[in-house]
Amino acid sequence: MEVKLYVGNLPSSTTEKELQQLFSQAGTVTAIHLLSDRDGGQAKGFAHVTMATHAEAQEALSRFHEFAFAGRQLTVTLARMRAAPAGYQSKLGAFGAAEPGKKVNTLKPGKARGGYQSKLGAFGSGQSAPTPPRRRGGSQRH
Repeated sequence: MEVKLYVGNLPSSTTEKELQQLFSQAGTVTAIHLLSDRDGGQAKGFAHVTMATHAEAQEALSRFHEFAFAGRQLTVTLARMRAAPAGYQSKLGAFGAAEPGKKVNTLKPGKARGGYQSKLGAFGSGQSAPTPPRRRGGSQRH
């Protein structure tokens, strides 16, 4: 099972090839993702290195955490999953990822919530609204 590591405090001049050579000393490196700024392309100073097995990842952690690399002391930890952004959650999951097992609040059709009630029952409980009284008498025009 592959294990992703976070590697921080990298110099901006670091390349993926250099990280590949360094972490290959601890085991098989399956992927390297060196993060860079969208606007300028400048390296952000951290990367994700994926090791082939848990044992190789542990070896890389023990070997390279606080390791001196290009004049800097590296920070190597297990990568954490990013939390999904909070916000609207549709029933179909179209506007964000729902947490597994978490119930999503939705309005049930036909259930009155108060407020406006249309004559057609399009909103609210579906019961028709009372009809207004009819005017009696003739035309209002003279």
